[in-house]
Amino acid sequence: MSDKPSARERILAAAVRQIAQEGIDGVRIARIAMAAGVSTSLVHYHFDSRDALLAEALDYSYAHAGDARISSGELPVSSHAERLQSMIDQCLPTSDALQDDWVLWVELWLRAVRNPELRPIAEELYARLHAWFAQEIAGGVQGGEFAACDPDEVADLALALLDGYGIRTLIGDSAVSIERARREVAAALAAKLGLGEWLVADDGGQTGEPAPSAARAAARPVRTAPSM
Repeated sequence: MSDKPSARERILAAAVRQIAQEGIDGVRIARIAMAAGVSTSLVHYHFDSRDALLAEALDYSYAHAGDARISSGELPVSSHAERLQSMIDQCLPTSDALQDDWVLWVELWLRAVRNPELRPIAEELYARLHAWFAQEIAGGVQGGEFAACDPDEVADLALALLDGYGIRTLIGDSAVSIERARREVAAALAAKLGLGEWLVADDGGQTGEPAPSAARAAARPVRTAPSM
C-alpha cells in the first residue's frame, strides 16, 4: 500500500501552511492548489467555501501537527503528572508546527464569533481536548497520585490557562515566555491536584523557582478564551 498522501490531504496540508502565513481571508485558492500540486477546480470540488476549508484544515492540523496530543503511547508512562506536563507542552505554541496550529485556532475563534455555523466545529474540537485532559486527571485520582477533585473542572481550568498563556506567547508578549507559560499552567494544576507547587521536577531533580501567581490562578475563577 502506498503511503503517498491523497490529493485531499495535500490540499489540507497546503491550506494549513497558507492560512497560518496569510490568514483565512488572505488565502488564495490558486496558491493552495499550486502548493498541493492540484488544479483549482479540485480544491473547489472538495471545499465549497473558505469556512469549510478553515474547519477541515484545523481538524487536519489537530490530527497531524498535534499528533502527540491524542497518541498516548508517545507520552511518558511513569506517572500521570509527567503525562500532564507533556500534554501542557503539546498544547502551547512550542514548535513551528504548533504555532501554525495555534494560528488556525485563532482564525477559528474569530470566525466562530461572527459565524454561528462554525461554533459546533469549535465546540467539538474543545470537547476532544477536554476529554483528553479529564481522562488523564481521572486516572491520576483513581490511582492515588492526585488528590480527590472534579476532573472535568480541572480540565476546564487547564484549557483556560493554556488559551490565555498560549495566545500571549504566540503574539510574542515579552512578559510571557514559553517557559513561564509552562511553569504557570503546571503550577496551577499541581495546586489543584494536591501536588504542591509543581507537577514534576526538572531534569536536575530540582523544582526551581515557583511561579508567583500559580496559587492565585488556581484559586480564582478563570475566564476562557472564546469557550468552544
